Amino acid sequence: MLACTKQSRRTALKMCLGSAFGLSLTDVLQANPNAPAKSVIHLNLSGGFSAQESWDPKPEAPIDYRGSFGVVKTGNGYHFSENFPRMARISDKITIVRSMHCKIPDHGQATYHLFTGYLPTTVIDYPQMGSVVAHEYGIRNNMPPYIAIPNRSSFAGGTGYLSSKFGVFELNADPGGRGEFKVKDLSIPGGVSARQFERRTKARAILETSLQTKKVDVSQLATMGQFYEQAYTLLNSEATQKAFTLEGESDATKQLYGQGYILNYRNQPAAVGARLLMARRLVAAGVRFVSVDYGGWDNHNSIRKAYLDKGPALDHAIAGLISDLDQRGMLDETLVMVTTEFGRTPRVNTASGRDHWARSYSMMLAGGGIAQGQIYGASDATASEPDKNPVSLEDFLCTVYHQLGIDSNKELLAFGTRPIEIVKEGKVVQGLLA
Repeated sequence: MLACTKQSRRTALKMCLGSAFGLSLTDVLQANPNAPAKSVIHLNLSGGFSAQESWDPKPEAPIDYRGSFGVVKTGNGYHFSENFPRMARISDKITIVRSMHCKIPDHGQATYHLFTGYLPTTVIDYPQMGSVVAHEYGIRNNMPPYIAIPNRSSFAGGTGYLSSKFGVFELNADPGGRGEFKVKDLSIPGGVSARQFERRTKARAILETSLQTKKVDVSQLATMGQFYEQAYTLLNSEATQKAFTLEGESDATKQLYGQGYILNYRNQPAAVGARLLMARRLVAAGVRFVSVDYGGWDNHNSIRKAYLDKGPALDHAIAGLISDLDQRGMLDETLVMVTTEFGRTPRVNTASGRDHWARSYSMMLAGGGIAQGQIYGASDATASEPDKNPVSLEDFLCTVYHQLGIDSNKELLAFGTRPIEIVKEGKVVQGLLA
């Protein structure tokens, strides 16, 4: 019996390129032609991003509550932290949701909730949003439907009750890191010649033919064959290979996303700009959902120093991405969401930092049919609770699914028989839509 487990999938693909993805042609559906968003770029600021030090600075609050910086006025008359001036200048293209609230200030559980729409349980594992999108729409232009840059979050779960063929393709390489950027899984392993690779491919085909004559689960065998087929496509497509590089990008474009920022406390490049540039290239090539991680926001100590270090690169990169998508005519069909698992405490602690706080925080949306140039909702005077138009995480995710043309109330089958809603008890936030 050939068991198509996640481990056997990984083992099999390592034989040809290290790891890959697979989608049955019968699973490939046409995207909803009426959906505003055709793709998603999801930038997650893991660790707990502070609204007070970014997009909701509370300049009139008492000194031990207000943000650590001065403020800069946006084009629509609101205030951001002075550490985010570039985003303030493109505020007419984005929406900041200042009234987010979730359920638990624990990194692992909150991250899982963010990526799946459910709190973790011991009973059932739920799929990430990117896997749901892969399940609903499948491949496009021979590109994996769901990609993580540089890797998936260890807290975010996986394919859950969906097949492993809807899993994320991880680059396992950082376009913003030091040294050469190369996605190793897109080349034949070292020491294996093209002739040897061809012979192994033929041998696998002979083995498959033999297994088909025996009592082997045909559906599982077919799924493994699809893994290989997609792997070969990635290896043999020049256009696909080029999409996984920064080849051909001008210095002006790279500068638009921000170059040369160094994180002083780590003495390493601030990778966010190159990661978002890579995300734009992948979406342009046909990827439906790109998840980008840029962590390090768990600032219990010296939060001002931390944001002086990481904030400018982030401000530059997000503003650059929005501007680039807009200039290329891609913003209307690409939904950009900037998220975090929770916020920070209203009051600065004795170590000049802020601790975990789930009851009020901010996130960002842009493109893909989202209203432009607005601040949606509001927190109270000290950023302790939502004060106007509260948005639950389920509502936020339902709205993103809606823009992709996916009904979040749709029930997917777990274990072949159990129907489960994509997101439970969420609703579309009409005020966020254009």
